[in-house]
Amino acid sequence: MTSRPDQELTKTPSADSVAADVPLAVAGNQRKVFVRTYGCQMNVYDSERMSDVLGPEGYQTTDDLEDADLVILNTCHIREKAAEKVYSELGRIRKVKEERAKAGKDMLVGVAGCVAQAEGAEISRRAPVVDLVVGPQSYHQLPALLDKVRQGTKVVETEFDIDAKFDHLSARAEQPVLKRPPAAFLTVQEGCDKFCTFCVVPYTRGAEVSRSVEQVVSEAERMAAAGVREITLLGQNVNAYHGEAADGATWGLGKLLRRLSDIDGLDRLRYTTSHPRDMDDDLIEAHRDLKSLMPYLHLPVQSGSDKILKAMNRRHTREDYFRLIDRIREAAPDIALSGDFIVGFPGETDTDFADTMDLIGRVGYGSAFSFKYSQRPGTPGAAMDEQVPEDVKSARLAELQALISDQQQAFNASRRGMTCDVLLEKKGRNPGQLVGKSPWLQPVQLDAPEDLIGSIQAVEIVDIGSNSLFGRLIDGQDETDFPGAIPASAAQAG
Repeated sequence: MTSRPDQELTKTPSADSVAADVPLAVAGNQRKVFVRTYGCQMNVYDSERMSDVLGPEGYQTTDDLEDADLVILNTCHIREKAAEKVYSELGRIRKVKEERAKAGKDMLVGVAGCVAQAEGAEISRRAPVVDLVVGPQSYHQLPALLDKVRQGTKVVETEFDIDAKFDHLSARAEQPVLKRPPAAFLTVQEGCDKFCTFCVVPYTRGAEVSRSVEQVVSEAERMAAAGVREITLLGQNVNAYHGEAADGATWGLGKLLRRLSDIDGLDRLRYTTSHPRDMDDDLIEAHRDLKSLMPYLHLPVQSGSDKILKAMNRRHTREDYFRLIDRIREAAPDIALSGDFIVGFPGETDTDFADTMDLIGRVGYGSAFSFKYSQRPGTPGAAMDEQVPEDVKSARLAELQALISDQQQAFNASRRGMTCDVLLEKKGRNPGQLVGKSPWLQPVQLDAPEDLIGSIQAVEIVDIGSNSLFGRLIDGQDETDFPGAIPASAAQAG
């Protein structure tokens, strides 16, 4: 299950960050595509690849829905609320499409992603404005599918063909790139075999499939050549990665990270989302050994109650999780831990919830995502007895989030006075301000010249906000190569 499952990400890939990958459209044949992304980081990656696919067809990305010839909603199906947002948005798009038709302009509308995979033709029935429904394993076929739509056919394409998509991504990796942002996502694994009883991922993304080592390395090298300094490897269960190497051997995620750490210009590596059962010795040792592997780990546990973990089919206990955390922290003492928590799973009692709060208190998180359980049709949890009342869920969620917030603030405060390396990624809201990321994935705001975007700089953390750190550049530095964080006084003395 990916992180931030109910977050709507409205970022449309910009012309600089995505369309620069693809050949320029033939003059006079330019069309515009608007992509709205819901859900996890993998959906962000998929949206960027859709723009890649559509570029040679004459499509340029736009942030203006009313100006779009093609609208694609790349959807999430983890929670009911997210799916309903999609249908609400389609109602708004219908009005825009009607207004464009009055002006003699066409607009095609597509729904992609996990809602498309789960609901298929039901989307067309419920929202006739939709011309195309395409699952997450089929977006590489967009040009051919759009041709069918233009011929007057409503298209629903939800077949599972991950290998074909991965082959397409590999072919794209052979094409030159002009420019990329300093941080980017790279999908290495899709699907999940765990079948947690609350989760729709095995039904919408299919079984666990990994890209080959050659495919991943080729795309990573291409990204680095285009200016990417940090890559986050993505998978529904990314630490279950089992890619085939050139010699036929199977590599795990730890070995893949070691190979990627050798790529020139690629200075930072991250990965998400992980399952505790797939956190093997080699991956833990990679956190100890690889300077480029950032000290941050998203490792969802979902509940601190053994009874609820069993009902969720997580196939580990709270003590298993504690032992795993101890091993990880022994290998990487400065690591920041993140997690996912679901409150109000069927049968959760006050005692079960207290066990979750106890686990959070004992582990100590730098950040976490927490949600009320929502029934997803077709999952075992939806049919379980002892569904928890909504008001109980809400009260428990508020209590849990207060504890997580306290831990996050304490972790952020512990960074004050440190000097750490910060990847400067973009301009901030204020003139002369840049925003970057710390090794622990916290946003860092500081005053710095715009020409430093894309560089890694030593920054002293001087203040703490509710969600961000505030820093200042260390005077007189070139781009630095800090191994992590050291006390500011030592950095200044050295």
